[in-house]
Amino acid sequence: MSDANHPCLRCGACCASFRVAFHWSETDAHPGGITPAALTEPLDPHRVVMRGTYGGAPLRCGQLRGAVAVDAHCGIYPLRPSPCREVRPAWEDGAPSAQCDKARALHGMAPLTPESWRSDSAQN
Repeated sequence: MSDANHPCLRCGACCASFRVAFHWSETDAHPGGITPAALTEPLDPHRVVMRGTYGGAPLRCGQLRGAVAVDAHCGIYPLRPSPCREVRPAWEDGAPSAQCDKARALHGMAPLTPESWRSDSAQN
């Protein structure tokens, strides 16, 4: 499947559904951290959250570009923190994902299926 057909490049539901909290050492304020600290806010003494994912409604990561279910994608994809890297789209690797299904349902989208990953029938 080409990157252009990847269902996540149209979805964005997870980025507009969940708090993204992680240890501050993942930010570029720490040697080896990559997520820009300027895009986060403190959660507690050891954790930060991506701006837009905590404490307000509607929840939407500040780095989400485009419209959910249309053309959404991450504006800092190579620099995203571990919670974002750990989200697995349903059926991408042949297994379901309750987190993906929940996020899509919150935005009125059908769950992904194994057929969603066929390059000739990629669907949202």
